[in-house]
Amino acid sequence: MPTYFVDKSGPLYGLVRLGGAKNVSYKLLIASLLGDKESRILNFSKISDVDLVSDIINDLGGRVYSAGERTIFVDPAKLKSADIPKKYGEGSRASTMFVAPLIHRFKEVKVPLPGGDRLGNRPVDRHMDFLHALGAKTKVENGFLVVKAEQLIGTTYRFNKNTHTGTETAIMAAARAKGKTILENAAEEPEVDDLINFINDMGGRIRRRANRVVEIEGVDKLGGAIHQIMPDQNEAVSYAVAAIITKGDIIVENARPEHMKAFLDKLDEAGGGYEIGSYGIRFFYKGELRALDIVTEPYPGFKTDWQPVWSVLLTQAKGTSEIHEAVYTSRFQYVEALKQMGVPVKLYNPAVKNPEKFYNFNLEDDHPDYRHALQITGPCQLKACEFSVPDLRAGATILIAGLIADGTSVLHDQGRHVERGYEAITERLNSMGAKIRRVE
Repeated sequence: MPTYFVDKSGPLYGLVRLGGAKNVSYKLLIASLLGDKESRILNFSKISDVDLVSDIINDLGGRVYSAGERTIFVDPAKLKSADIPKKYGEGSRASTMFVAPLIHRFKEVKVPLPGGDRLGNRPVDRHMDFLHALGAKTKVENGFLVVKAEQLIGTTYRFNKNTHTGTETAIMAAARAKGKTILENAAEEPEVDDLINFINDMGGRIRRRANRVVEIEGVDKLGGAIHQIMPDQNEAVSYAVAAIITKGDIIVENARPEHMKAFLDKLDEAGGGYEIGSYGIRFFYKGELRALDIVTEPYPGFKTDWQPVWSVLLTQAKGTSEIHEAVYTSRFQYVEALKQMGVPVKLYNPAVKNPEKFYNFNLEDDHPDYRHALQITGPCQLKACEFSVPDLRAGATILIAGLIADGTSVLHDQGRHVERGYEAITERLNSMGAKIRRVE
């Protein structure tokens, strides 16, 4: 178990180069199993989710190996099983995504129900409803999802709620189904487009149409591909906030402004500094920050992955700000740590005219104890705390907050959550002036 000791730092100054996006990397490994030839995938980040998915593929008889810097080769030729051991469901939500490529090879797939971050319910039914529409039969038994299908048949399907991972699972399943599939209300994240581009490089026939529609022509065979993963926009946001709250000035190399427009627009409102160049984006402190409100939304809105670390920036903004979480039922696990650090935080449920339309989660998954919004009043001086990390984004949030807190903050990360999404975050922040020790 890693423990992080974070001391108050001065202004961060320097450069950090983004690796491949977490929410693409391990999914491309899974998508490689759709093909019958080896794929070479470039620009991987060294994160634990990639290691876990690699282990699963190797256990199933495939071959995943590294040959060169940040490059992983995937050879699916000798896959011999579609039965994923239960241990792989505990630390990741990737397990159900294996259904899509494996069902075409084995006709029956058995995968453990997914774990990963505790963000309220992540409804697997959005994935399974689509598989039903393609002709698959599913059941849950003893903590496993069992899926059977002799042949998936293309269809027109509309997601009731927008779902990032559900869209990706559907695209993979439809890529080898018989006939045409049209997905309506599909997710628009750049990571989804990166997956589409990868499958098309393998020989797929997928195109995005207007108004959240994706059209997939099923093909009998897919080969391999060479593909470079897009940079991680969530890492870019984390380093941007770290620079601005420490009154620093850093360059985030390879950051793509077109993927971060909602964040940059809010940064403008708050008074944070940034400058776009061919190198990426420079983020810097340029004066007093202003309070403002945000509502999380599916992309291209302000992403739910950004709101935890954004809350730290609001602790340094003048006035009262609001974050309204509309994507997940529960994503304020970091709030107790902020309270311990002396931040005035109020959790509550705002009045919403049409909850079914406003919220992207299933209302039946909500709970009376959940709160969907918070208010933070700043600026305030943070003090160090000791805290156990509950999930990936909360871990990064608390770690970054520690950079401006008086004293030494201690983060116990028993689930290794931070390492799931951030490559060498301690070394990268320290290279720019932070004071963090990681002890195993």
